[in-house]
Order: sequence, then C-alpha cells, then structure tokens
Amino acid sequence: MSTSTLAQRPRAASVTRTGPATGGRYPHALLHHIVAPALRVPEAAAAAVLAAARQRGPIARDVIAQVTGLSIATVNRQVTALLEVGLLRERADLAVSGAIGRPRVPVEVNHGPFLTLGIHIGARTTSIVATDLLGRTLDVVETATPRGPQAAALAAVAGSARRYLSRPPRAGGAPRRRRRPLWVGVATGGVVDSATGYVNHPRLGWSDAPVGTVLGEALGLPVSLASHVDAMAGAELLLGVRRQPAKSTTSLYVYARETVGYALSIGGQVHSPSSGPGTIAALPAFSELLGGTGQLESTVSDEAVLTAARKAGIVAAEGPTSTVTAVLRAARQGNAAAAALVAERARVLGEAVALLRDMLNPDDLVVGGQAFTEYPEGMPLVESAFAARSVLPHRDIRVTAFGNRIQEAGAGIVSLGGLYADPIGAMRRARRPQVSA
Repeated sequence: MSTSTLAQRPRAASVTRTGPATGGRYPHALLHHIVAPALRVPEAAAAAVLAAARQRGPIARDVIAQVTGLSIATVNRQVTALLEVGLLRERADLAVSGAIGRPRVPVEVNHGPFLTLGIHIGARTTSIVATDLLGRTLDVVETATPRGPQAAALAAVAGSARRYLSRPPRAGGAPRRRRRPLWVGVATGGVVDSATGYVNHPRLGWSDAPVGTVLGEALGLPVSLASHVDAMAGAELLLGVRRQPAKSTTSLYVYARETVGYALSIGGQVHSPSSGPGTIAALPAFSELLGGTGQLESTVSDEAVLTAARKAGIVAAEGPTSTVTAVLRAARQGNAAAAALVAERARVLGEAVALLRDMLNPDDLVVGGQAFTEYPEGMPLVESAFAARSVLPHRDIRVTAFGNRIQEAGAGIVSLGGLYADPIGAMRRARRPQVSA
C-alpha cells in the first residue's frame, strides 16, 4: 500500500495499446513479458522443496520431506525436476558416510550461475539491484530518477538497466560474472497495475506509463511490478523471517522516508487490492516544529525535516551540505535544535503507527524506511509515543530486518517472487525467446 496521492487506476490491457513511452503500439502478445509478482509464501511442492534448500541447505531429501511434510517420493520428483532446470545442485562431497544411493546426497540452491535484476524507482533516486537466488544483494547502482517527459524517463531507466547487464565484469571478479539474468522486478510508488505493467505516478508525472513493456522489450526478460511498500512487505515476509507465518497471521508494515505508506500481509501473502493501494499520506498529523499541511506525509517526510532544519539554521539553505543526513549528524553531535526536530518526527511517526495498529490490530508490526532506520537513536522515542497513543494492549514494534537496504530488498523480492512461487515454470519462462515489437 503505497505513497501519497491515489491516481486513476491504469486502464486494463486491450489487444493493442498506444505506448506513451515511445509513441508506438504494444500488441497484446507483448504482455507475456509481464508477470504479476508473487509476494506470498509459496505452497506448491517444487516451491516448498526450493524454499527448504534455500533456508536450510545443503539439505538431504529425507530432511526436506520432514520440514515440508511432503512424501519422500514427491520430494525426489521435485528435486529431480529442480536439478534438471538448474536451480538445485547436488553436494556429493557432503553425502553421509556409508550411505547408498542418491537420496542421501544433499542438495543446495545453485545460485552461482544466475541473478535477478531489481529496479527501485524512487521519487529522487533509482536503484538497480542484482540479487542472487538466495535473496542476497550482489551489487547496487544508484542514479537520479529521470525527470522530464515520461517517454524519455522510461527510456532512460530501461537504458540504464540494459547497460548494467551488458557491461563487462570488473577487475577482481564481479559478482555478475558468469551469471545469467532470469527476471526483472520493479518496485515503485504511485498506482501499479501488476497485471499489465502500467504505472500512474503523479510525483514523477507518469500517467498510464508502460513500465513493464518498455523494460521487457529492452531486456528481453520477464518483468514483474509492484507498489514499493508492498514490495518491502514482501521482502520481510519472504526474506526477513525464517518461520513461515500461519494461515491466520496478519502483519502490518509501515514505511516512512520521503513518502509514507503501509502494507498488510494476511496468512503469508501481501494484500494488494485490484483497485490500487490505499494511502496514509493524508492521515491527520500536526507539528508546529516540523510544519507541514496538517497531514502525515507533509509533516514527517525527509523534505519536511530538511525544510524545518533550514529555517532553524541547522543546515545551509542550499548546497551539498544541506541534507537530511547533515541534520541527523548535527543531532548526534549534540545540536539541540536538530535533536528536537528528529525527536518530533519520531513522536509523530509513533502516534501514526499507533493509529494504524489500533485500526488493524495485526499480529506482527514492522516499520521500515530511513525515517526509522537512518537514526536508530530515535526508535525509543517512536516506541514511547506509540505506547502512549495506542489504546490496545502492549505490542512490540519490530524494525525491518534490512535496515537502510529495504528499498533494494523490496525490488529484489519482486524479481525473485515468481521463481520462489513456481520455480520450474519460471525457469521455462525465463528461457523462452521473447517476442520483439
């Protein structure tokens, strides 16, 4: 559930669509590039076997059967299929001494030959993230999010991703060396139509933008798109915890940085309404110190903190030193005015999280985004404001497992979710020749 203003939901795909990114026409056949993201705990047999290998490998087949509840015959079939498509590899060197037959040969995820590409398109910065099949970040490249006409901006994002994949390995052995890209995942703000790959992003000036089609054509790979806060909640669900949630478990994820947003996971799946994400940007929030319009996002955003710091003379009115990072540094160095600003932001955030918790009463409560993680000294203030404002019994707040890397983790899980949910089908799709325009 994403950021600021809700825009009109992108139109449903038809047989042909005018593509605002290039002025051309996009046949319906090209939608095979677009695959809805799988932000859920996988349940299929092959997916369960891959998950066991990812979380516990190297692992023997009989142990996989124990942890998944599958029969040994089913496990053997799925392991064979995953070996054939290259997602698993055997570790004969770790076989139990004296054991006879392949079932006692452990297997593990064959992560070395592959990568997926995540792209986080933020209001200010776009990150290109290479991720291995274990969900580990291999490499990150950050650039300014392209501004200007929508067509040129989309072309610039696609060009950056294409150049990233085609550049030669760096000296000393880059993590991309000998790795084949399998999938592209995009996490962005605004309203995302995951079925068609179209995005409305008012802050970037994008309207009915064919992000998925442009990237699919440029890279020749399957593409999945998700709201960036949904993506971050998916990263917590699939990569941030080791214990699979129960069917009845609910988890609330609250994000704050330049924008604010929330996502709700129910029974191991991120809830992504077909009508588009909800918004908490306009929740009532008041702070004389931070200013704003009386709404949450305008009160706690990085821009609000920076504007207040400039007015207070904590940082210069402009220039390279006029940043939120400089404000936080000043607070750590004992600047009373800076400390008061970040404490006030923590108070407002804590009260907002309490309001959401009281409305939804989730089993698990997670916060992420640099408004929480860039200044961990402020978390006790968030927690005390939360406790004072909430009318329900005590509930712990868990800070994201990914710290300041949550945006790249979100983009990474969008690129991995399809492989985790349907590994054999995903590998077949990734290897399928892509149709050009």
